[in-house]
Amino acid sequence: MPRPEKQLTPDASPRDWFGYELRTWRKKRSPLTHAEMGAKVQVSGSLIEKIEKGTATCSKDLAERLDEVLQTGGVLTRAWGMVFGQTEKARLETESAPPGRVEVPIQVHEGRILGRGSTTPSGSPASVDRRAFLATSGLAAIAPIDLVHLVTPAAPREIPTRIRPHEIRQLKSLADVIHRQDNEYGGGGAVRELARGAIMWGASLLPVPCPEPLRPELLASVARLGIVVGASQFDAYAHDDARVSFRLAAECAEEAGEWHLRAKTYSFMARQEIWVGDPDTGLTHAEKGLVRSDRLTATERAMLHTARARAFGKMRDVANTLRAVGEADAAFEQSDPAQDPPWMAYYDYAQHHGDTAHALFDLAVHADQDPGQAARRFEIAVKGHGNAFARSRAISETKLASLVMAKGDDPRHAVVLGHRALDDVGKLTSCRAAEDLRELARFTGRHRNLPEASDLRERIAATVQA
Repeated sequence: MPRPEKQLTPDASPRDWFGYELRTWRKKRSPLTHAEMGAKVQVSGSLIEKIEKGTATCSKDLAERLDEVLQTGGVLTRAWGMVFGQTEKARLETESAPPGRVEVPIQVHEGRILGRGSTTPSGSPASVDRRAFLATSGLAAIAPIDLVHLVTPAAPREIPTRIRPHEIRQLKSLADVIHRQDNEYGGGGAVRELARGAIMWGASLLPVPCPEPLRPELLASVARLGIVVGASQFDAYAHDDARVSFRLAAECAEEAGEWHLRAKTYSFMARQEIWVGDPDTGLTHAEKGLVRSDRLTATERAMLHTARARAFGKMRDVANTLRAVGEADAAFEQSDPAQDPPWMAYYDYAQHHGDTAHALFDLAVHADQDPGQAARRFEIAVKGHGNAFARSRAISETKLASLVMAKGDDPRHAVVLGHRALDDVGKLTSCRAAEDLRELARFTGRHRNLPEASDLRERIAATVQA
């Protein structure tokens, strides 16, 4: 039986009164659990529960979303002004004060990132328990972090006593370096070690006292680092590590109110689950990313619709795959790079066509659909990806070779494509690229009487083993 909810005392404080109002409306309009309510307003269920108990602050934006979902007529937003408004006003006055006029307060925050009772790290921090973190609804379990394996020379080995712009610049630089290295070389080897150390250091900064004006930028920087590290770990098949990094990114993005980073995180979470054979969960992540799509750019919407298409493709759902590809194409046609955040620059014409081709590949190979459209999109991707995105080019080359080998009438052409892919893959440390090569090798088995196919299969075996 579920535990009975804690009895609230609305007269204890303004926060308790606000929490009582929230619980009253939650039960009156739609008797949802904390988790269900949180999902509707894009926060964790634990945060809803803490707000109701008066132990967590509600942001104005969250109050507005709660009013919208619960159809209160603006009750909670107006209550927010009375309960939290003065604190917010004081914060804004502090932020707008001329330099040197007042000293900005430094706080150890409590929100979803850090639970009550968090302390500034000192000495040797404790290690992360990944399983405990994955079982929690927030990030309390990830800080403080063990820094023993911090190997990146770009980041200090010591945790600072307070956050400065210097630390935020380092976080951004680390994310840029890992993003470039991962796309060019894959997520294994030295890139994996660099990423591992970077995310440990980035997460360890979260409980450090931080000037209030820097807090959103700190959260956003850790979120982006979590995204690029998670992507690298995903590519290296360190899936549990990747899930931790993506969870870290999602929580930081939500607490910072960064909808663009939130969308990017859920896109990667979707892709990972689809890759490991759970397209249903992947579809759920993609749908979460599209929540309040009006706040996203057209490119970001295209990215998330593509993730939906790939999930439906793995499910061999022809109608929904084609519909999602159409929605992705329609959104991409409206793309304006000037409106996109810098980290979306990778999602260009080549990337879009390669990603949608993956969805159509599954229909062609497993649902007996026309392979022509998928092949044309892979060709566009291969031609459009430069050396900076060698992994994406290699993966599209490999999938194109597999498609021609499995469904085409010219296996010798597929062999040529396969060797081109191997030229790229041989320079990478990418488990995903290796897995696609194994798939190509299986398709060459359909042409055992063709010596060129046997030669390709032997080269694939040598490359994957190496």
